[in-house]
Amino acid sequence: MGGMTEDVKSKDKAGKAACAEVSARGDSPIEKLAIVVVTYKRQELLATLFDSIEKLTVAPWRVVVVDNEHSDKTHGMVEEFSAQLKERWGDTEADESGNTGRVLYEPQAGNIGGSGGFSNGVKKAYEIGAEWFWVMDDDVAVLPNAIAQLAKWTPRHDVIQGSRLDYDGGDFYWQYDFIVPLGIPNPIAPAAFGPSGYRTMDTMCFEGGLFRRNIVEKIGLPDPRFFIYWDDTIYGYLASLVTDPIVVADKIIRRTRNIGNWDIAGVRQLNSTSDMNRYHIMRNRGYMARYFMAHGDYRPVLFALGTLLTAVKETIRLVAVDREHLKSGLVRIAKGWLDSRKLLHDPNWEPMPPLK
Repeated sequence: MGGMTEDVKSKDKAGKAACAEVSARGDSPIEKLAIVVVTYKRQELLATLFDSIEKLTVAPWRVVVVDNEHSDKTHGMVEEFSAQLKERWGDTEADESGNTGRVLYEPQAGNIGGSGGFSNGVKKAYEIGAEWFWVMDDDVAVLPNAIAQLAKWTPRHDVIQGSRLDYDGGDFYWQYDFIVPLGIPNPIAPAAFGPSGYRTMDTMCFEGGLFRRNIVEKIGLPDPRFFIYWDDTIYGYLASLVTDPIVVADKIIRRTRNIGNWDIAGVRQLNSTSDMNRYHIMRNRGYMARYFMAHGDYRPVLFALGTLLTAVKETIRLVAVDREHLKSGLVRIAKGWLDSRKLLHDPNWEPMPPLK
């Protein structure tokens, strides 16, 4: 590994200088950074997230709040949040519509799931001119220096996943290595980052993932058809076909929802989930396979093995942490598996198109 080229060095210097200039004004050192939040019937958690955004050391350009409940209560919270950000940071650079407020409220006609919410939220942020998209659910809180931590990676990387703390304050292990032929995360990928402070990845998590506008242009919007689960995995896979996504050691976010889990060896854990999740975990493997087919990465025998392993994992999860839902859970796993087969043979299916 040789030293950095002069071109890379100059870009780094320019990026650091720009960061210093905008930070002095209180604005984000990440150009036109839009935080995209998707929420549904969890106002208490959303309030914690809003409070953490207000405590950021620098201001985001926009916060796009996608409300899948279309709730008057959430709308009122967003208006109050918008006023608080205006009081602290003032207005910001106008977007494509001429708006200078930092917060946009995007109510949806019905619950379109996290997948639909992130797709519509990224679309809205793209339309108003965002250059960077920082996506998250409502059950997290951002750490005060998160934007500054992410900014140091943006001069040379287009997709960055920061590390997270669990709800109890401990490190949260995330499976950043995706085994594409099997269609499953690598359960034994090393947790340590080494001296570089980052690892390359071929997946993504919409719990704090950051990506640049040029990525959206090349691979399109997140696919809303997933409804929930695997949508971020596939978006990261698609991104890895056009760039080198990274996961970094810097802690940027904290999970705020206490989820029952089975601790494995003190590092990894198997979390409790719902029957709806179980169904989509299995069903959406059909969408996953179609994307692999579209890009020449589908291996039928290995993928079938991965599907079997996924079903086994979900069954173990049921027995270990969700035993009270054993009967209904097994039914949803089987139903999702059957429906995934239908998606594999849907003649009308097409991948999400690039935007440019």
